[in-house]
Amino acid sequence: MDASRTAESSTSLRDMVLRRVRADIVSGYAGPGTMYSVPTLAEEIGVSTTPVREALLELSYNGLITPVRNRGFRVEAATPEDLRNGFALRELLERFAMVSLAERRLTDVEALRKLADEIAAAVKRKDVRGYIDSDRAFHLELVSRLNNPMLTKMIMELRDGMRLYGIDSAAGRQRQVASVKEHHQLIDLASAGDAEAIAKLVTHHIRSWEPVFTAGLSERLDRALQSRGR
Repeated sequence: MDASRTAESSTSLRDMVLRRVRADIVSGYAGPGTMYSVPTLAEEIGVSTTPVREALLELSYNGLITPVRNRGFRVEAATPEDLRNGFALRELLERFAMVSLAERRLTDVEALRKLADEIAAAVKRKDVRGYIDSDRAFHLELVSRLNNPMLTKMIMELRDGMRLYGIDSAAGRQRQVASVKEHHQLIDLASAGDAEAIAKLVTHHIRSWEPVFTAGLSERLDRALQSRGR
């Protein structure tokens, strides 16, 4: 295998590990205090330690995990204030991005339609990891159409750092189902140039998750307090 193919393979493995660990952390499967050991995770997934270490280091830059000397990486806790601030900033930036996209008129939507369909398929099979992964890919592709790398980076870092506690609850699954239609509507409105309607939709698309995540975080914090009181 030549050097370029080796590099591509390593990057692909790193991205695969990164997507899996990020999904486990933001969904709450890997709660605060969970330790990730590079050798253990590499053995579990069936890859070398290099892409695992690279993936965990990248996640640490976003504050999801913290390196712990001689132990690995520890999942950090989120607070209600973190959640509120995250929603406020996401609404501000993503609303601006979608309005700007509508004003320019979105074109070449086939790739976006395919990604929106992948979200729907993940919801149908009740695959939370798949939903998180495909939803991220859709929004990355959508905001990237503005050709503003700085804005794309800021939006995706906010999305990647948000804890999606409660996404697998009954309310979370209902919200997943409702979001399927909204992804196609975002494409339609951006293509039609309807800036006013897309501004309202993106606010709803983001803020409708807030009570789900807030309730999930509150429940997790209550359990932690009860556990300490025993």
